[in-house]
Amino acid sequence: MKQSHRIDQHRQTYVGFPDHASLAALRAWCEGLSARAAVERYLSHRRIQPQSSRGMLGRIRRRLIDIAQANGRDDLAAVFRDRNTVYARRGMPVHRAIETLRELQDREPQISDDLSLWLAPRASLALKRMGVTTFAELTLRVPRRLRWWSEMVGIGPASAHSIEAFFSRYPSLTDSARRLVERSQPTRRVVWRDVMVARSRDGSKGRYRAPGARCLLSVTTDREAIEAWLSLHEPATTSRTYRKEAERLLLWASVERKRALSSLNTSDAIAYRTFLRAPEPRDQWIGPRQTRLSNAWCPFFGRLSPSSVAYALSVLSAMFRWLVEQQYVVANPFAGVNAGSARETASICVRSLHDEEWQFARQVANDLSTQHGWSLEAAQRLRFILDFQLATGLRANELIHARIGDVIFGNAADIWLRVVGKGRRTARVALPPLAMHALQTYLHQRGLHADPRRCSRNLPLVSALGQDHSVSISGTRLRAVLKRFFRLVAEQIRPMDSVVARKLEQASPHWIRHTHATRALARGVELRSVRDNLRHASIATTSRYVHGDERLRMQQVSIAFAAEG
Repeated sequence: MKQSHRIDQHRQTYVGFPDHASLAALRAWCEGLSARAAVERYLSHRRIQPQSSRGMLGRIRRRLIDIAQANGRDDLAAVFRDRNTVYARRGMPVHRAIETLRELQDREPQISDDLSLWLAPRASLALKRMGVTTFAELTLRVPRRLRWWSEMVGIGPASAHSIEAFFSRYPSLTDSARRLVERSQPTRRVVWRDVMVARSRDGSKGRYRAPGARCLLSVTTDREAIEAWLSLHEPATTSRTYRKEAERLLLWASVERKRALSSLNTSDAIAYRTFLRAPEPRDQWIGPRQTRLSNAWCPFFGRLSPSSVAYALSVLSAMFRWLVEQQYVVANPFAGVNAGSARETASICVRSLHDEEWQFARQVANDLSTQHGWSLEAAQRLRFILDFQLATGLRANELIHARIGDVIFGNAADIWLRVVGKGRRTARVALPPLAMHALQTYLHQRGLHADPRRCSRNLPLVSALGQDHSVSISGTRLRAVLKRFFRLVAEQIRPMDSVVARKLEQASPHWIRHTHATRALARGVELRSVRDNLRHASIATTSRYVHGDERLRMQQVSIAFAAEG
């Protein structure tokens, strides 16, 4: 077990992930800048004589090597080990290796994770050739004996010890593996490919299919029809959400009703509404959040809220309405099937932050780099996202695609942001003083001119970290950053208010849009103005945000109807 001991030693020696300045210096050197010039540009404030520039860069590389080896990734360590190789490759592997290490630092492995995410390529490829791709499969298929690897082609003692050491470093992974082995019958999971097994349910002979000669779609099966419908919705987030609802129904129709989607009738639609409220059997349909490629993926992550059920039914009704218009099916089974919206306004209230909650979260954001271990650049970006999204109510997808050139200066003090929203519709969103102050501050912190008119028009409003400011943050990364932040806020407020803490643990980027709407209406902005800024098609949608401050309402009614005597 020498290798395990070596890895454990490395894990003890490294302290912290290199900060932004250190990584910037390393990247600059890898891209061709001399060691001295790279250090002078990014690390001159830390230089202590007689430290050499090469020595400072060497320590940064050694720290990354330690982190890579502590995570069992000798392949990543090799990227930083050989100076000549690193220099010859012009730094491209360095960018990928750094981001991979950063992701490994942010989470622990799960039993359903793909082995290639965590193990060295040689070991993961050897296991993949044997049909073992996840930790779950490795746990179930590997013989439980001392020399378990002896009959596995491509896995030698060194790789075996590395895998054993990896499990030993993550007790939760070991516990999950143990529980998996103890189950006599692993829980059956519904996966997407199960739907395609039975040709009789693929919709090619669906009961309510319209005559083929009249159909406007060049498709044969229900899945192809769904793909045609999804192709109409270009924003990735919208398409992803609609796909989730359509595929859930397709799975349910095949597994529970034993029929094709195009064979569903109104009774089926009503039964599906009941199912959405409480998916059963629970062990089959509900599981922890996983990627679609994971063998442990489940269609649902938990029970849906009433508003989520209503949303799902509206999406499916819209899909069938379009399929009827294209003469793919003859009727819409979801027409008139709704979940009601009595609780929808209350749900939106819960998914927004009150003034006191927002102020507390904003104070935590002010202390991210000084008290909570965030890099200065990451903290600055987070504060901009909070202030700008609160002031504008932008959707996350609109924010990540916004460019400096989309800022429009109108007459007087009017400033707008051009956005492309749902349905690829272009609109203008007002930029109030809070938004402009946040933008000017953030541009200055990025080393750009504070006046957007003097910056490159193609620069993203929100950039990725450690880049040349021309690369926008991805939607996945934006959601991960905000989820991480709100979980931190929840931990900070938990000793004072556990209820609010549990609420904040559920917060997502869209909560900021809800908070924008409720705050705007509470502070006297007219309903129509809020509707136009949020770009709702109907004012009824905006009206869901109209709700009183319950505390204020209680105080005022109590004063008006005080006890007499």
